Amino acid sequence: MDTLQISRPATGVAQVLMNRPTVFNAFDEAMIAQLDAAFVQLADDPTVRVIVLAGSGKHFSAGADLQWMQRAAQADRAWNLADAERFAAMLARIEQSPKPTVARIQGAALGGGVGLACACDIAIAADNASFAVSEARFGIIPSVIGPYLLNAVGRRQARRLALSTTRIQADEALRIGLVQEVVAQGALDDAVQRTVADLLVGGPMAQMEIKQLYDQLPGGPVTAEARALTAHTIARIRGTDEAREGFAAFLGKRKASWNPQ
Repeated sequence: MDTLQISRPATGVAQVLMNRPTVFNAFDEAMIAQLDAAFVQLADDPTVRVIVLAGSGKHFSAGADLQWMQRAAQADRAWNLADAERFAAMLARIEQSPKPTVARIQGAALGGGVGLACACDIAIAADNASFAVSEARFGIIPSVIGPYLLNAVGRRQARRLALSTTRIQADEALRIGLVQEVVAQGALDDAVQRTVADLLVGGPMAQMEIKQLYDQLPGGPVTAEARALTAHTIARIRGTDEAREGFAAFLGKRKASWNPQ
């Protein structure tokens, strides 16, 4: 994969590094295809428990490659639809990964780069990070990333960011929920490693079930359907081998078998 580097920095951990630093890790058709393929590969790898998405160089991702956007502007609607569907499928692949995902963000995250951060389960930013939903400046809209942005920050903040294209700093991104942790630039890797260590403690099947269940739960009032879904889900999971091992490890004061630490 010429636009990515995939490494295994620790047992159970895979890092997907966007590797186009000369264009601030802007993505085009090739990187979209390779990100999609990488997350398929890692989802199917039983040795991988956690996936970290990172960008090489000074910036996380500048979003869409402008040459790619220029090609899109000259192409017909059928080409644009197929191209946009591939982008949408890639973001869904990240968001729906059965493995927990962590975005490691430094420098700029712009446009689709914000979408990548929002598609991950956890986003950790250095204090030099900045974010802009910048598409409207180019006469286009943040359409494909829209659902992920809304899920992260809510409708009103998403509209503000998309309409104004304003660039916000890491502390404001933390305040509105775009990221969940901000640390000094030199402490970014340590913060990611701490979060990864916490994730490795949880049962892999339990984490997959959490992601699937929470995707089905509506916000707002707890409906009868939501109560039934949650009751049936926990009743099923309590009888699994993973649950039995988890309780046995706790009572035996030992690490669970899935914890590589």
